[in-house]
Amino acid sequence: MARKPRIEFEGAFYHVITRGNQRQKIFREDTDYQKLLLLLTIYKNRYRYSLYAYVLMSNHIHLLIETRDIPLSKILQGINQSYTLYFNHKYKTVGHLFQGRYKAILCDRENYLLSLLKYIHNNPIRAKIAETPDAYPWSSHQAYIGKKNPLGIVDTDQVLRMFSESKSRSQKHYRAFMDDKEALKKEEVYATIDQRLQGDDEFVDRVLKEYDGEIKKERRRKEYTLSAIRQAIEQRHNVSLVQLRSSGKERQVMRARRLLTLTAKEYGYSGKVIAAYLAKDPASVSGYLRGEDLRKEVGLLVKMLGSNG
Repeated sequence: MARKPRIEFEGAFYHVITRGNQRQKIFREDTDYQKLLLLLTIYKNRYRYSLYAYVLMSNHIHLLIETRDIPLSKILQGINQSYTLYFNHKYKTVGHLFQGRYKAILCDRENYLLSLLKYIHNNPIRAKIAETPDAYPWSSHQAYIGKKNPLGIVDTDQVLRMFSESKSRSQKHYRAFMDDKEALKKEEVYATIDQRLQGDDEFVDRVLKEYDGEIKKERRRKEYTLSAIRQAIEQRHNVSLVQLRSSGKERQVMRARRLLTLTAKEYGYSGKVIAAYLAKDPASVSGYLRGEDLRKEVGLLVKMLGSNG
């Protein structure tokens, strides 16, 4: 399936996720984390974007970025390429450090900024590598509690003013907000419209005023089980579940695996869940997302599922 174009315009607000290629570590030492923060600062000064939150994990990065006149694609290209050159030179490696195309979800800042901020700052806790956000040094949580904000990299003022005009009171309220257990679940964070947006129909309408491309408003949330999707594929292409889970490389079987993966993605299933269903390595499932354009065929399967339902 062809990649959908980035939605880019001045003032766009994104949740960006960049992962290491094949889940490899992109940070090995403290100096690596520091280098990435330095690059974020360099490109922030150059391209004048706002950075509201970040967390640097061993094999992936989350950012909350608001752009101005420079598009996100140019910003991320500069940061990722510069860090890859640094990493490959330091560790005597070659090739791609980051996994294909980074994910950038265009979000409704007014309704999602604080929720995404909490989600990002709690990433180390969900990963069980820290007991509290305070205990993890490589996130912007440290800036919001007044501990460290190297080179003023994080734009905390706008967020803290949402709690109080008083800086001391705003930090206190921020802490209370972080201590509150209510938070976005992972499936809510990635439940997007047209795989690119997070917000309601009114938000999509606002985006369409800035963006000339097409946006599908429907948001499918696991409306059909993987078994139902697989049965539709078997009915249409005569490829069984046993064949899908086999090691066979026949063109018809490989095409059916790709169709199941692409259709399941349309309905919000993660690569990990699809891989488990197909009894395949997650890296293989990622490979099924590339190659031949099967957009038309996926559309036919979606219609078929609807008529079967």
